[in-house]
Amino acid sequence: MKKTLTALIIVFLGCQSSSKKQVNNYDIKDFFNNISVYGGSFSSDEERLIYSSNESGIYNVYEVGISSGTITKLSSSELESFFVQSYVPASNDFIYTADKGGNEINHLYLQKRGGQTIDLTPGENEKSIFYKWSQDNTFLYYLSNKRDSKYFDLYKMDIGRLESRMVYENKDNLSLSSISNNEQYLLLSERLTTSENKFYLFDIIKGEKKEISTAPGSYSAAGFSNDNKGFYFITDVGKEFTYLNKYDIKTSESTVVFETNWDVMYSYSSKNEKYRIIGINEDGKNSIQVIDSNSNKPIEFPSFENADITGVSFSESEQKIRLSVGSSKMPNDLFVYDMETKSLVKLTNSLNKEIDPKSLVKAEVVRYQSFDGLEVPAIYYKPLIASSQNKVPAMVWVHGGPGGQSRMNFNPLIQYLTNSGYAILAVNNRGSSGYGKNFYKMDDKNHGDKDLQDCIWGKKWLQQQDYIDPERIGIIGGSYGGYMTMAAMTFTPDEFKAGVNIFGVTNWIRTLKSIPPFWEASRKALYNELGDPYSQDSIRLKKISPLFHAKQVKNPVMVLQGANDPRVLQVESDEIIAELKKNEIPVEYVIFEDEGHGFRKKENQIKGYGKIKGFLDFYLKSPASFSKNKD
Repeated sequence: MKKTLTALIIVFLGCQSSSKKQVNNYDIKDFFNNISVYGGSFSSDEERLIYSSNESGIYNVYEVGISSGTITKLSSSELESFFVQSYVPASNDFIYTADKGGNEINHLYLQKRGGQTIDLTPGENEKSIFYKWSQDNTFLYYLSNKRDSKYFDLYKMDIGRLESRMVYENKDNLSLSSISNNEQYLLLSERLTTSENKFYLFDIIKGEKKEISTAPGSYSAAGFSNDNKGFYFITDVGKEFTYLNKYDIKTSESTVVFETNWDVMYSYSSKNEKYRIIGINEDGKNSIQVIDSNSNKPIEFPSFENADITGVSFSESEQKIRLSVGSSKMPNDLFVYDMETKSLVKLTNSLNKEIDPKSLVKAEVVRYQSFDGLEVPAIYYKPLIASSQNKVPAMVWVHGGPGGQSRMNFNPLIQYLTNSGYAILAVNNRGSSGYGKNFYKMDDKNHGDKDLQDCIWGKKWLQQQDYIDPERIGIIGGSYGGYMTMAAMTFTPDEFKAGVNIFGVTNWIRTLKSIPPFWEASRKALYNELGDPYSQDSIRLKKISPLFHAKQVKNPVMVLQGANDPRVLQVESDEIIAELKKNEIPVEYVIFEDEGHGFRKKENQIKGYGKIKGFLDFYLKSPASFSKNKD
């Protein structure tokens, strides 16, 4: 896992040609009347799925009948987003999480089918994380930092009595990765860097901790076997990409289970271990393999061409699989596949029915050479109206992280901008995940330098396309991508005609000193990658922070910010805007008082992202502004 400042939106575009007459133009509301769905767990009778959807304008809890397709709204929040975790086993009650205005202090809630809601983790500053149900479905395992805001301990709750007890007290600032069914063993992780961690097997009964990470590298848990004699884990030790292993607790030996020429992202077994699912990060999209555990061979499974499979889960009977599937032209939808009947049922229709899919752009993976010859992958969207006779403006899009990845999934903002005539190149600069560990490490303590050059050379690639106006190219990004936007506008002020910074870091010293307490387990890793603000690293951090060099900015900047953002504080955006105004740089500033690191409410998305298009139209399309800007 890498560099977790987060990313807001990630982008993708494809090359198609068509005439302008064949393209329907849509406004911002059309694109945000699409539906976003989250989760999807089976009911005990396996006849329903429960999931979260923003159909109402904010995330609420819904239920859909697998046979009937009937959708029922189960919650009615108008203020905070509800993200459902699971049905309570053998019940119609359910567990969901919610925070306050995007502050990320999530609580666990139990909602009874009659409407009664119980806060299961009511501490004022208690952040809680749903983990899983016990094998017998009587206990809920969850993580909570109520003992100490910096550390997450493991608890189990009797869901009938709503009584909790601590299973593991995290005194060593480790991260829980997995627990065995007999509750004897834990897998724990200690982050050293964003690409390296130590990995431990902890025997709760004996109180003994054994290091499994015998060589430097990345390790992550993939679950214990049901007999509690071994566990699966994913590592990159000795390889360029991550692969799946099985470890025998008695012999301390591990064997390779699965590897390919891409990163294995996750793997887990169905409840009775009949099947194992393996998720693969394949050039910007997820593919999966379902393995028969007895034969260790792939089973017959539906093919989703050019699709990104973002979520998979088995029913308890192991007969049905829930899938979340989308693409660059299609928002995620929920599907259920029946392993016995081989039938596939689509349960949701997330694309706004007013939008013609033929007017959307299919993403394309492209690669270009950077300043030093490094091949940089990117996700590209070419507007359907673009041609050598109709040159269009373009945007370089930078993902969050650092260490995130632009992927082949649906993004309404990107499709909106593309539909409005903007080409978009979503750069996977050095330091991005998904392209091997060496590529991933290339930006360590090198941020705002070579990774920024990758973005500039992405701009140069755009300029080589005969349908791109080479003088009308901007840059946009969220979180770390917002930092990269401001770095580009500050340190390479002549490269981009406009920049859109979506809650991006502008003062690394402050950001790294003010990380939320519940990120304590990641502090060392962040400091090892980005720099320690309490050390000599502060000199370099100040050097790469746009705030201290704002006088160098020449071209217009737009900033969007959530007031409750715990990752990139509002003061970051306040200060850079003040400095730009002082220097008489054209700026636009949009603040949402009820949002955090990412905008969840449709009304805010429509307002904020609509303003982005207005800003870009003025500075990249308006002839008068273009002439002024060019001068």
